[in-house]
Amino acid sequence: MLVLRFLNVVAPAYFLCISCVTFVLQLFLFIPSMFKDPSATPLFCSSALLHGALFLFLSANALGNYILVIQNTPEDLSKGLNWVGADGVAPDWPDGSCPPGSALPNTHFCRLCARVTQRHDHHCFFTGNCIGSRNMRNFVMFCLYTALACLDSLVAGLAYISTVLSTSFANPLAFLTLLPQSISQFFSGALLSSEMFVILMLYLWLGIGLACAGFCCHQMLLILRGQTRYQVRKGVAARARPWKKNLEEVFGKRWLLGLLIPVLNVGSDYHRQKEQ
Repeated sequence: MLVLRFLNVVAPAYFLCISCVTFVLQLFLFIPSMFKDPSATPLFCSSALLHGALFLFLSANALGNYILVIQNTPEDLSKGLNWVGADGVAPDWPDGSCPPGSALPNTHFCRLCARVTQRHDHHCFFTGNCIGSRNMRNFVMFCLYTALACLDSLVAGLAYISTVLSTSFANPLAFLTLLPQSISQFFSGALLSSEMFVILMLYLWLGIGLACAGFCCHQMLLILRGQTRYQVRKGVAARARPWKKNLEEVFGKRWLLGLLIPVLNVGSDYHRQKEQ
């Protein structure tokens, strides 16, 4: 448990550090390098300006949904029940489930958050929060825009490295051999520390982007089936209803708005139930 609590603190700090480094590299290194000849191209249609606007859009959505995931903490269903301890915290059940006879189906007790949540999916260490009915949509959007922001940074970084080192990435094998060659050149003194740092960030962006994209696709598949990761681990069968209903339960009817700007689950089944 101590290791998990430590990870719950380190993972968000790691994500924020990577975000800050990416932001600095994009604004102060990659985008300025795209301004080769500002007089030849109008400023409003220059590639540097368009790339900067795209990166800010992706970053704003990723960070905005990240904040909403943290703010929309799943409700603690254990409050008010007779089996809650005197300190207001549910007992630490070994299997992470609710006690027998609690009459709370599809619930899970998170030992890190010390709360019982309904439609629990998993505990995200990078946000330090549980993912459930209230913040599932924002979590999916966070994974999507983080993957896109990493892809954007990867492309910009490759363009910068190809210009600085006069390297062509037309052959896919060139990227696979870039790291070992760069390490040997760095220790021989032929490669600057700043250039080596950018190359390391390229592989980091690739790894984070692939992980977030895979997680986003996996979550979307579970949403369409009407399941959560916790239910899959426990062997709970998917709900027999149309996939459109399952999708609307998480994203609501105003799903298009959530693709453009970070917003709450406006119009979702959860918030309609809360209003009633």
